[in-house]
Parts: sequence; C-alpha cells; structure tokens
Amino acid sequence: MLFSEFAISKETDFCKEHQNKYPVINISLKSIKETNWEKCFDKFRSLMSKLYQNNNFLLSSDRLSNIDKQNFENIISETATDAKLKESLERLSGYLRKHFNQKAIILVDEYDAPIITAFNNTNSPIKSPDKENKTYYEHVINFMQGFLGEAYKGNDDNLKKGLLTGVMRVGRESIFSEWNNFDVFGVTIPYYSNSFGFTQTETEKILQDFGLSDRLEEVKRWYNGYKFGDCDNIYNPWSIVNYISKEKAGFKPYWVNSGDYSLIKSRIIELGVKETIQNLIEGKTIDKELKENFIFQDFEKNTELLWTLLTDNGYLTQVEESKYGNYRLRIPNNEVKIVFTDIIMSWLNEEVKITRDLLIATSENLINNRIREFENGFKQIIGDTISYFDTAKKTDKQSKEKLITHEQIYHVYTLGLLTILVDDYIIKSNRESGQGRYDIMLIPYEKNKNGVVIEIKSIEGQKDNEEKTKFNQRVNHEISEALNQIEKNKYYAELIANKLKPENIIKLAIVFAGKEPYIMKIKDE
Repeated sequence: MLFSEFAISKETDFCKEHQNKYPVINISLKSIKETNWEKCFDKFRSLMSKLYQNNNFLLSSDRLSNIDKQNFENIISETATDAKLKESLERLSGYLRKHFNQKAIILVDEYDAPIITAFNNTNSPIKSPDKENKTYYEHVINFMQGFLGEAYKGNDDNLKKGLLTGVMRVGRESIFSEWNNFDVFGVTIPYYSNSFGFTQTETEKILQDFGLSDRLEEVKRWYNGYKFGDCDNIYNPWSIVNYISKEKAGFKPYWVNSGDYSLIKSRIIELGVKETIQNLIEGKTIDKELKENFIFQDFEKNTELLWTLLTDNGYLTQVEESKYGNYRLRIPNNEVKIVFTDIIMSWLNEEVKITRDLLIATSENLINNRIREFENGFKQIIGDTISYFDTAKKTDKQSKEKLITHEQIYHVYTLGLLTILVDDYIIKSNRESGQGRYDIMLIPYEKNKNGVVIEIKSIEGQKDNEEKTKFNQRVNHEISEALNQIEKNKYYAELIANKLKPENIIKLAIVFAGKEPYIMKIKDE
C-alpha cells in the first residue's frame, strides 16, 4: 500500500472509513501565466482537456447519458462553448458522482496564479479595457467566479470536500462573492500552522536519515525561519527536499528560483521602499498591518498592501503580533534574502548604473583587506553615479521636520553597495557594540574570514579658494576622529563576541568630502 509506512496508516479507524472511498479531482493552475486573456482562456481549454482525458474511462460508463458523453468529448477536443468550459470543473465532479455513486473531492492548487498574472500584465486594472470593455484582470475574475464558484458553491450533490491552495488571500468580494461556507487558514492562523512546511523535529530526522546531521546549522540559516500561527522554526519543504537530493551542489535558493517574483519586484521598486528593504536585509524587523482579505485593485490606492503581499508569498514572516493588530515582520532566511538583494542590485544597476562585476570586485577587496584597491573601486562607483546624489539636505517623507544629513545618505548608499555580500556576511548598521553605535558592521558566518567595522563621516568638499594642504588636513582630521571613535568606543566588541580573532578585524573609516570618499583603516598590529 502506498501509505503503509506513513503515520496516516496508524489511524486505522479513519482509513477504514475513508480510504479509497471518494473520487478525487486534482488540478493545478500554476501553468496559466499568459500575457493576455485570449491566451489565458486557451490555456484553460488545454488544461481541462488533459484533466478530462485522465478521466476518459467515464466515456465507457453506462451511468452517463449520451449528452453527458458528448459534453465530455467536447471538452477533450477543446470545442466546448465558453459557458461549458466555465462549468467544466463542476460537471466533472457530477460525472464522477454518477459513475461511482459517491461525492468527489476537488483539490485546486495555485488557484491564484492566473489572477496574479492577469494583474501583473494589465497596465491598470481599472483603465485598460478591451473591445468588451473589460481588462485582462476583469476577464480572469469573471471566469474564475464561474469556474471555481460552480464547483465549490452550490455543488452539494457532487462535492464531498474541497480544498483551494494559493499564496494570496484574494478577497471574497472578487472570486468568492457570496461564498459563506468555507474557512481560510492563512499564515497568522494557529490551525494547521505546522503543516505549511517541515518542523524542526522533522527536518532533523530528514537530515539524520540522509547522513547530513552535521549540516543542520547551515540548513537552518538557508531554509528555516518561518512562523505560521503559533508555530516557530518552520523550514521551506521545497528547498529541503531539493537540497537533500542535490546536496553535492551545496546550498542554493531552490524555492526562490522555482517561482516568479516579478510582481513583488515591480511593486517594491515602484513604491520606493529601498531603505526599508535595506533594513530588512540587515536583519531588522518592521511593524506592519496584514490584511485578511483584499482585491487586487486595492494595490492602486493602498501601498501598505505590499507587506501583506510579501508575507503571504513567503518573502517575509511574522515574528510576533504587535500593537493594534499589527505584526513584526522580518526576512526568514538566507534563501529569501537573495530576492531582496537582487532587488537592491537591480536598483543599483538600472537606476544608478553600477555593474555587478564592479560591485563584486570592490566588495571582495574590502573583505580581503585590500583597502587601497577597495578605495579605488569605491571611488569609481561614486564617480560613475555622481549625478545621483543630491548634496542638499533632504526631507524625510514621513516628517517634514526631520532632516536627513549627507552622512545618512552616504551611510544608506554604502549599505546598498555591500548588500552583495549577504551570502557570506551578516550585514548590520547603527547597532550598539562596545560603548556606542557603529555605522556598519560585516560579521562573517565563517569565523576564519575577516570581519569589518566601518565609521562614516562627511565634511564639505574642497572650497574654491581653499589650499590643497588645508583641505587634506580637514580630511585627515576627520579620518583620525572616525578611527579614534572606533577604537575608543570598542565598536569591534561584537566581532570579538562572535569569536573573530583580533587580526581578522578590519577597522575602517570612510570620510566623504562632498562626493569624494577617502578611506583609511587602523593599521594592523
């Protein structure tokens, strides 16, 4: 028996009552990701044709009428009317019930894939109608209301149980209008919270069975970190299975690479929340409201829905519930951090015109203690992007009274450049260490690598009538102040606490004189 070695087989009474009793319809909509409604509808025709072909034994059933069989063949041949295609899922459950004299179970996976794709391929879900005065998104919603609605709502004669799975909690007022007989189990709900992935115990057992117990800490860093409901330490099951089967290839972003996060990426870039994303990459949390239900048009006017989108899709996870029903959110693990790093890199490449190769080379020079080479690359990056900076003081969007200094601008910018190191380093900023707060710290996962602590300062650039000697004195004074600040306040204490040897700690000052960076480290002892 297929499940004889699994825990379910121990539930003898349950198996005796239900096993092999119900016909099952199992369909996934994940492949329906077309660029317009016509192609999308054709894909639905093809998908339902294959599903009906898998059940073509019903054409020989003496319990189906000739009309039933004709409709069945029309779906297979893809000649059924639009109305019949919309009813095809419900009709198949009816054919199975007639043949087996037993209600069916309907399982639909990734039900929201066509909806997400339609929204992503509609310039404006409100303002881009076609000749029928409907957008691609509106066509999909209209079709899905019938396709799923007919199968799950009012199908009591044919439906035993139904299950819909997806990453989005799409509002009932769109697809699920008038549905009142189903439950939603989302990421904050305690019910079934240990069923979204592998638990700590399950993961340890898997690694033990495959002789990989010594990899637990790395597996945890890459694939752990989710919290569903009241259940902590949930591992991504897709990534765990792929890592186990391909462990010689090392740790890879298996789940991230299996999907399309273009909607996520476009929303983040469009909304301009790069500083918040940078904070998340550093390991900080953000406090946001998570919406239970929404419709996609809400994205047009409610930018805060971005955080629900990210959390429901698995790119953020809850830490705890905070005030007023909000949740503390963070990036769950290293695999997902790669997505946000890619978004920052795209911003740097597309908007600021920095090449990835230059970023890699410059960052590698830093962590390998080649400070002169690092300074040269860093200056090249700044030189290539000089027009990007606005050296005037900037006003924070949230508070017109709060001014962002040059130093803060350069701080955030430098953090963005170092994001490329997240695979090998924990990147932190503005944290307490020793007797004060450092600006930037790079903590290596491997303790034999160099750690870095950086203090950033900014001064006015060289004035027109200022002698070069006096300008250099100002720069050197500020560099000395920064280096003394690191040493006096023992900003490197956190690196020592992380078991790095003193000789593996790089203490660095970066002083921006106008837009020109000057870099110096505390000399090796």
